[in-house]
Amino acid sequence: MSTFTFDRKLARGIQRITSSALGPYQSAVIRIGFSATYLLFLLRELPHRHAMYGPDSPWGWDMAKQLISGNQAFTVLMWSDSAVWFEIVYAVALLSAALLMVGWHTRATSVLFMVGVLSLQNRSIFMGDGGDNVIHLMAIYLVLTRCAQVWSLDARRVARAARAAETDGGAEAGEGAEAAADAGDPRRPVRGDVAGPVLWGLLGLVLIVATLTDGLGGTWWLPVLLWVLWVGQGVWWALNRRAPHSEARTLLDVIANLAHNATLVVIMAEVCVIYATAGWYKIQGSRWQDGTALYYPLKLDYFTPWPALSDILASNGVMVMLLTYGTVVVQVAFPFTLFNRRVKNVLLVVMMCEHAGIALLLGLPFFSMAMIAADSVFLPTVFLVWLGGRVTLGRELLFSRQDKVPGPRRAVDDEEAPQHSGDGGHTLVG
Repeated sequence: MSTFTFDRKLARGIQRITSSALGPYQSAVIRIGFSATYLLFLLRELPHRHAMYGPDSPWGWDMAKQLISGNQAFTVLMWSDSAVWFEIVYAVALLSAALLMVGWHTRATSVLFMVGVLSLQNRSIFMGDGGDNVIHLMAIYLVLTRCAQVWSLDARRVARAARAAETDGGAEAGEGAEAAADAGDPRRPVRGDVAGPVLWGLLGLVLIVATLTDGLGGTWWLPVLLWVLWVGQGVWWALNRRAPHSEARTLLDVIANLAHNATLVVIMAEVCVIYATAGWYKIQGSRWQDGTALYYPLKLDYFTPWPALSDILASNGVMVMLLTYGTVVVQVAFPFTLFNRRVKNVLLVVMMCEHAGIALLLGLPFFSMAMIAADSVFLPTVFLVWLGGRVTLGRELLFSRQDKVPGPRRAVDDEEAPQHSGDGGHTLVG
């Protein structure tokens, strides 16, 4: 390979990672998967929230305060021991998870989602499991990604603004050009949107008060991250309206793309580390070596939501051995299959089925959902586009049936047939 060819490929690679946020569908699936997992978890634990994280928790507020003063963790639940304050934080965590899942003002809701996850988990750190640890990390990573480029309300709002500007013309042509240019990144604000600036102002006020009262924990990275995000979003908003084609605006776009792409690489590496360490630690265990490891959790009441099904599986020694060895092989081999797309896709399906089995047999649905959401970062784009198209088609068919008025007479010509707007398919699939 000549030096000229190498330099040209290097330039193309640099241009690609700086000019666009890669993996828009994968990052959207991660956003939807983790926010839905935590939302369902909070809803399931709604009757028990006081015992887990609130005033009735065995790990009391004073004990949590002593621990946090030592490990310097962040949680807004330490700002007050009031039951009302706990209810507010829990409600905000629920709402932010729901809004992040649908992609409404994703930059702000992703920050609120991270704050909610860290606050609840750090309040009672002994309540979590492996799935909670994954959600803990991914909640931080999502803040740095452009995870609302597709399959979000932000993407739909930007696309609608672009189409409206194209049809209106005149004085609104500038708005249409801006929205059309911003279609690749739904987090860029659209003119006429009031909720974005209001959220920015309210969150800035809370951030200022928390900083002045030393309420952001003892670590340095969290205050820095929150202030960089808040100031950067304000500068972005101003440049987007005053100087959308300036060099400063382009620089911000490059920084955001680099942060997004680097975070996606970190997420992929995180998943590989999880499986590699889990697999290699299993190899060192005698029960995994003799093929009986799966038998023991199937006999524990805590891990048997379906005792009859667990007994049937546990009574089959060959099946237990195959599943035990298969789990180790898949986890150890997965990081090495990333260099072969076909083998990787096969192993990805196997691992997702394995997690689905864990959810069913061992009663760990949220752990399995978290791991499946993490695995989704490796799903092929072609499959995700196809899946989005099928979901959009199903939604359009559902709404078209609901729009039909039952009666003895049916539409007999094309003019009477129901017309579909086509809005959903374009904006949801990207």
